[in-house]
Amino acid sequence: MMMMMTESMTSEMQTCMNACMECHKMCMETMTYCMSKGGKHMDTSMMGMMRDCSEMCMMCMNMMMGGSEFMGRTCMLCAEMCDRCAMACEKMSDDSKMMECAAACRKCAEACRSMQMMPA
Repeated sequence: MMMMMTESMTSEMQTCMNACMECHKMCMETMTYCMSKGGKHMDTSMMGMMRDCSEMCMMCMNMMMGGSEFMGRTCMLCAEMCDRCAMACEKMSDDSKMMECAAACRKCAEACRSMQMMPA
């Protein structure tokens, strides 16, 4: 059963959606930043992780907006991907942009984990 975004939208869901949007945005910005920096910032594994994390955040938001029965599991996968992306970014702890991305990923992971108990 589908719910409309204005119906049954809990504060936890709104918090999670906001965190997903911020994480998506931050990952996209950080990928652009990495491409402009070059060198070690162009690590294909890290860039792939940021791309995947960004895409998963969008999927997670779409599932919540649509009231999907898979919302909880999608949020759990999103949390896992955000944690991994944060770890990849934290390897460059001397770069403030990378740490900003890691922080957005950590915040999103925490918000997504809080969705585990939410009914669809």
